[in-house]
Amino acid sequence: MLRVGIVAGETSGDRLGGGVVAALRQRCPEISVRGVGGEALAAQGLQSICNMHDISIMGTDGLLGKLRRALAVRQQLYREFVADPPDVFLGIDVPDFNLGLERRLRRTAIPIVHLVSPTVWAWRAYRLRKIRHAVDRMLVLFPFEETWYRERGVAATFVGHPAADETAAIDRDQARAELAIPPGLKIVALLPGSRESEVNRLAPVFLDSARLLLQRHPQLRFIVPFANQEAKNEFFRVLGHAGVPAAVQCIDGDARTVLAASDVALLASGTAALEAALLQCPMVVAYRISAVSFRLAKLLARTRYVSMPNHLVDRPVVPEYLQHEATASNLSRELSEFLDDDGRRCQVRKALGGIANMLRKNANAAVAEQLLQVARHYR
Repeated sequence: MLRVGIVAGETSGDRLGGGVVAALRQRCPEISVRGVGGEALAAQGLQSICNMHDISIMGTDGLLGKLRRALAVRQQLYREFVADPPDVFLGIDVPDFNLGLERRLRRTAIPIVHLVSPTVWAWRAYRLRKIRHAVDRMLVLFPFEETWYRERGVAATFVGHPAADETAAIDRDQARAELAIPPGLKIVALLPGSRESEVNRLAPVFLDSARLLLQRHPQLRFIVPFANQEAKNEFFRVLGHAGVPAAVQCIDGDARTVLAASDVALLASGTAALEAALLQCPMVVAYRISAVSFRLAKLLARTRYVSMPNHLVDRPVVPEYLQHEATASNLSRELSEFLDDDGRRCQVRKALGGIANMLRKNANAAVAEQLLQVARHYR
């Protein structure tokens, strides 16, 4: 029996873990999985040691209490895994939590694999030393990350991106049919983020951008797919009495379908930008954070661009507007240029199609193979 320790601290990591364990079971039916995860990992037989939400310290409300709880959980996990060592440990993302745990477990001769690199190549590069001491193999989702790590003496393997595999079958015409979009009608997707803080800062400017666009393109339609109920509640709370224009349709979930069906998207920097790229949807990226956080990010940043698609193409194709530049005037102008220029949209779609081909590598199977290799090596 293959015994796997696993810690996923967010919903996205839980989904990744669920796919990986399913792929492992195809290779090795006798498998035991213990650690931390959510519904996807539970469906694959995870023996849960702790609640996934106990290791999340997102947000500032009750930060001290969250931190204490997370540290207590990390200590409990360390004791459990040392007392009953797995053949291999897989930490998925949440580097601030996982790397500290991984470093301690590795000292006890438990082989460590980490999936999803923190953006050390972009900012806070000093974390590299911690990573070097914490992992036996870093599994990365983007090819340039493998090169970056290997040049610095860290064993890293590019495994592709699961989202690239998952979006391969999504068809633009089918997506428009599912959303009952009439032929010829142009659609703009609005994705102001999945976190309440993102929605709070971006929802007003996104709706103002939509109103300006409607003055120039009165037949235009907008769709807002909400990532979760918290984001939806914050969206309507922020708007208050201002309301949503009649041309804006709000739906729950289905962000990938909406992006596939849209002519262009206005979205918050983050996962949505990569998914838009994989679905070949031209986009404009915006982001706003607190003034202090922005100054700190600029001080520590080592790259010029914030959206992942711009790091994966030879020449940047995604316009980015950050902080005070993320205005309704700037965003609506950029979106309007996309809508008016069919040639530009076609050119960008072609560039984004190259990203999808680059990242489509059957990631779950690739991660499973790496885990088995590491486990066999240590046995």
